[in-house]
Amino acid sequence: MSTRFFATIAAVFVTLVSLSSCGNTIRGVGQDVAGTVDGTQAAGRTVDRAARR
Repeated sequence: MSTRFFATIAAVFVTLVSLSSCGNTIRGVGQDVAGTVDGTQAAGRTVDRAARR
């Protein structure tokens, strides 16, 4: 097996790892945004209830 073969396999492996970590990051950002929206909605409901008193 040549050095070029091992370099190609290593490049493919690094690319796959990079893409999988990118997917995890995107999912994490989606969860963070969803949490922010939920928190903002809860705060809005609290303010609305306080204003109605």
